[in-house]
Amino acid sequence: MSQEPIEISKNKAYPLVERLEAALAADEITEEDWYREMQAVITPAYLAAETPWGQSGKLGDEASWEYARSLIADAVDRNGTFLDVGCASGFLMECMARWTQEKGLAVEMFGLDIAPELAALARRRLPHWADRIYVGNAIDWQPPMRFDFVRTGLEYVPLRRQSDFVARLLRDVVAPGGRLIIGTYGEERDDTRVEPSVEEQLAHWGFPISGRTERPNRRDSRLVYRVLWIDSSAV
Repeated sequence: MSQEPIEISKNKAYPLVERLEAALAADEITEEDWYREMQAVITPAYLAAETPWGQSGKLGDEASWEYARSLIADAVDRNGTFLDVGCASGFLMECMARWTQEKGLAVEMFGLDIAPELAALARRRLPHWADRIYVGNAIDWQPPMRFDFVRTGLEYVPLRRQSDFVARLLRDVVAPGGRLIIGTYGEERDDTRVEPSVEEQLAHWGFPISGRTERPNRRDSRLVYRVLWIDSSAV
């Protein structure tokens, strides 16, 4: 079992996030500063990684990536289009194409990243999808179309904007009858946690969960990998 503080185990960027959230709450920085400072730390770290999963923010080997991320495919239950918000190197797009094909589905992949450098990396890696990889901040990005499946993390925006972020994606980015998929890759187990879960937070904001899937975190037994989804038809 990992002995590091659980906040770090859940999110390696926790010290950075904690500092920026405190500065934002104190009006020492603006939201634009929050995004800019996050990019200034995360983008070089991703670009310096030697593997496509490392360039998408996952430590370890390819097997650990597949174990932690392949459960996202559980949320895709039909043919359609899939947008990966925060696509980084595009490796999840690449894997999702394979995982959904293995389920007998035909799903077209698209990506969005706030960092132009990471979008450029994804386009170099996946030239056949270069025109499907966009640059923008999902909180206000104007999509060229709406997507049947949209995957995101809540940590891509400041805490105080997370409810707005979910509402905005469901309203403007997810297609009618589509599904918003929210990955919580380092969430504490329900039987030990004291803070509200992401599912409880979403329910508090008025978003009904349509489905969920999870598996244990093999590196830290205090945590689970969990994916939730919200069907636009239920909102």
